[in-house]
Amino acid sequence: MNIDKEKLVSYIKKLAEPKVLVIGDLALDEMIYGDAERISREAPVLILQHTHTKLILGGASNAAHNVATLNNRQVSVIGVIGDDYQAGQLLETFEKAGINCDRMIKDPTRKTTTKTRISGAITTSITQQIVRVDRQTNAPISKETEEKVLNAIEKAIPQHDAVILSDYHIGTLTDKIIKRAIELANIYKKVIVVDAQKDLEKYKDITSMTPNLPDTQKSVGFTIESEEDLKRAGDKLLYKTFAQAVLITCGADGMFVAEPDKKYTKIPVFNKSEVFDVTGAGDTVTAVYSLALAAGAEPAYAAVIGNVAASIVVRQYGCATTTVEELLSAVEKL
Repeated sequence: MNIDKEKLVSYIKKLAEPKVLVIGDLALDEMIYGDAERISREAPVLILQHTHTKLILGGASNAAHNVATLNNRQVSVIGVIGDDYQAGQLLETFEKAGINCDRMIKDPTRKTTTKTRISGAITTSITQQIVRVDRQTNAPISKETEEKVLNAIEKAIPQHDAVILSDYHIGTLTDKIIKRAIELANIYKKVIVVDAQKDLEKYKDITSMTPNLPDTQKSVGFTIESEEDLKRAGDKLLYKTFAQAVLITCGADGMFVAEPDKKYTKIPVFNKSEVFDVTGAGDTVTAVYSLALAAGAEPAYAAVIGNVAASIVVRQYGCATTTVEELLSAVEKL
């Protein structure tokens, strides 16, 4: 596509304006680091001397964090946490990031979703992840908790410009919550974008969705090997969901935007050489794309801005974020 750089810059400068609500599977990434000291006598495992622990917002929380660094922290989250130590850690991490978590629902029967990554290093080597431990409740939320979430979204959606449904299929986004969130977003004329890995046809009458290539293939039922296949897949998702646009992320092959009336845009990757860690890059794309749509950008331009943001965060380890200044600087080099 031919990019009008002035237009792109004008949209990036407007990213600070929209207020965004993220609803979904909120998670905490606990990163534990240590120096490899020796092999244990008790078992053939490394003993790490703990150096530091870093708490990062993951899952739907990462989408919210990516929005917060771009729109002066005008972002709220709705999700479910447990009554456990990790809930306190997650709330504290939200507060440090300036994210409004007043509408979080506490359910003592559930675990606060936490992904603990333990990484080690020696002086002559880079830090490497050794093991990951997941704490989560996979069952759908209870009817009682579902009602509390529904009440929260009914109050919150009118106060925001865009809604992101971030579904990691850990149980928060029930059919009833999905349907009501979309209904309310349409009633109040809000942008609503979906980031989900399966059952994409459940999300009808939305502004857009951001599936990756493998999830798109599963949903449409055929392998995507060419641009013609991408067009066919985009058209099928538009038909299934009545979305105004579909953004398919294709990894090293960039992105593809499909809009009604056979309107397609192929966007190349802007940074292939400096990829360090793709963790959370999908959340970044969804967050920045949604924010750009709410700021008035056409889907193709919103996707380009999301692509530029992803090219920045993949240079950092773990779930990372970017800023308006970094985006403007990256666009200058396009």
